[in-house]
Formats: sequence, C-alpha cells, structure tokens
Amino acid sequence: MSLYDQVFSHNKEWVQHQLDLDPGYFSEMAKNQTPDFLYIGCSDSRVSPDAFMGTKPGDVFIHRNIANLVPNNDISSLAVLQYAVESLKVKHVIVCGHYGCGGIKASVSHDDYGYMNTWLRNIQDVYRIHRDELDSIEDADARHRKLVELNVREQCLNVMKLSFVQKRMFGSKDIKVHGWVYDLANGQLTDTQVSIADLEPNLSIYRFKESTPVEL
Repeated sequence: MSLYDQVFSHNKEWVQHQLDLDPGYFSEMAKNQTPDFLYIGCSDSRVSPDAFMGTKPGDVFIHRNIANLVPNNDISSLAVLQYAVESLKVKHVIVCGHYGCGGIKASVSHDDYGYMNTWLRNIQDVYRIHRDELDSIEDADARHRKLVELNVREQCLNVMKLSFVQKRMFGSKDIKVHGWVYDLANGQLTDTQVSIADLEPNLSIYRFKESTPVEL
C-alpha cells in the first residue's frame, strides 16, 4: 500500500476509534469552534504544533507559511488574524519560529529564488534592522538561531501593529501576543518572553488614538 493510500486507511481507523470513544464526537465538533489560541508558524513539515503543544482539535486556530511571517501587506495572514481576534475571540496569539528554518537560511544565502525573493525580503529586513547585533556573531549556527529569534520578535510586533489587536490589548486587555521558538534537534519549546513593555519603544509609532495608554 502506498503512503497516499495509507492516509485513507488510517482515516477510517481513526474515525471508528473516535466514535468508539464518543459516538457524538464528530456531531459536536461540527457545531462550532472556540479556540483559545491562534498559532502562526512555519510550514515546515517537521513542525507539528498539535503534537508539541499537546492540544486537541478545536483548541488551536492555525496559520502557517514559510518562516512564520506576518507581513504588513499579506492578506492571508491578516485575514486569519482578524477573524481569530474579532470573531473567534482567541486569548493568545502565538508566533512560533524554529531553529533550522529553511526560509531563514535562504534569506541570507544571496541565492536567487525567483518569486520567493519577495517573501524572503521580509526576513532580510529583519536582518537589516538588527544587522550590528547579527554581524557581531561569528559562529554561523549561533547567528542563525539569533535571526530566528529576532524574526519571531519582529513578527510579534507586526501582530501588535494591527488596530483590531490593539483594541483588545489596550482596551479590554483580554489578549496576549507570545513569541515562541521550537528546536527541531530536541523537541523543546521556548517562550522568548516577548512583551508589550519590551516592544513599546517601537510599537508606540504604530499606536492608534482610540487605544488607551500602555500600562507597563
């Protein structure tokens, strides 16, 4: 049996297993979704958020793209964010990068990736902003890991720039933005402790008038 055919065979077994445990599992699942988390991560096939977060279907609203970016003009990620924040009322927005990210590596390779160049430019902009810090790191692997972390930080800032996110961060104060990094080599997940206080010097430029003052 091919791997493709195995998928459907596994699906039938999984469906029956779920029904054996709970006959109403699928009928209840189909009614609505009320996730607490919006997870924005990399499309890398080795990174499986449901596995390392230990969550169940319905717990996490997921958006994935190359190098877990939230570009200012990307309709896809912005639509996901607005729906998750305004309609699903998620309590946590997570931007999760990972060490060994191919997109991060490609962005500093100086190779021509055609149409992908435009997407990778978002990461190159992160490098430009933090160039002095990154160029001071002699070890290539350590520099890569730092760029992964800084990219997560900048994407968290991009999330916080959005007016509908700010309304909940500074208005109802019932949502938090987190920056995570996953290590493929050991499976460990790290919270980089991104905070409003940490990002405020840059975030203040993007603040909207209707947002209440930041309480640090």
